[in-house]
Amino acid sequence: MDPDLSDLTEQIALDPTQFIGIPLALVGAVFLSLGAQFQHRGVTKVEAHTADALGKGLNVGQLWLLLSRPSWVIGTVMLGLAIVFQLASLSFAPIIVVQPLGAIALVITSILNSRVNKVKLNSKSITAIFMCVGGVFLFVGVAAFTAVDKPVTDRQLITILTLLAVVLVAAALAFWFFRSRIRATFYVIMAGLLYGFVATLAKVVIGRVQQGEFEWLTFTCVIGLLAATALGAYFVQNAYASGPPDLVIAGLTVVDPIVAVLIGIVVLGEASQAALWANITFAIAGAIAVWGVFLLARNHPQTRL
Repeated sequence: MDPDLSDLTEQIALDPTQFIGIPLALVGAVFLSLGAQFQHRGVTKVEAHTADALGKGLNVGQLWLLLSRPSWVIGTVMLGLAIVFQLASLSFAPIIVVQPLGAIALVITSILNSRVNKVKLNSKSITAIFMCVGGVFLFVGVAAFTAVDKPVTDRQLITILTLLAVVLVAAALAFWFFRSRIRATFYVIMAGLLYGFVATLAKVVIGRVQQGEFEWLTFTCVIGLLAATALGAYFVQNAYASGPPDLVIAGLTVVDPIVAVLIGIVVLGEASQAALWANITFAIAGAIAVWGVFLLARNHPQTRL
């Protein structure tokens, strides 16, 4: 093949097969929404029958009691299905295309939570939700036609693992020293930050297994993925205990993809072919979505201040 044509082919964003990742991600978002609603119900029931742990984190006894709540177990199964669909979508398309699509779960969760708890969302909360979803979908709309899927090098992977180690230590220390003053927003942001690394490492592991490269570095990825998942899941349960499910989903579906996207852009070079206007749009869309999360945290009628 002519060298110039070969270079041009490598710069094409997504082929038709990679677009399969988009509907898979949307199905995963539905399961994420339903799972969050059920888990939130289980956590609030356990908290209502035990000592108040708000600001101190759920204790071991409360975590054990969650296993006896059918609603929490059903929610966990649904979140498991959400992960399966998310991983499937990542096996087809770049992180910066499919990861942000989880924002659709915010709309579904907000409607479900409003109906189940008979809590009417105020105008500021609705505006915040539109900011979250609108910002994310603007991002995806640009990314779908500018992103490129590239293999991850060992050096890039070591960089990601080093960043994750720093985040894990910082999250653990912050929780240990400031847990008496922690509220839902902290848990949501930290969980989203950790899950952003989970999504990235999951895509890396999938790619390496497909290529038959299961060696020590891949094994280290699996360990880091499990550690981030465990701590992130603990933060999510605490977020449910101190905030409404749609606030939790807002944080996860905005912070999570933004972290994964930043890694995809800065470390993996998935936006290396994007024009200047596209990068500016990425920054504006991300800022709108993040600001929406903070507005929702401040104005949601169920938020505990």
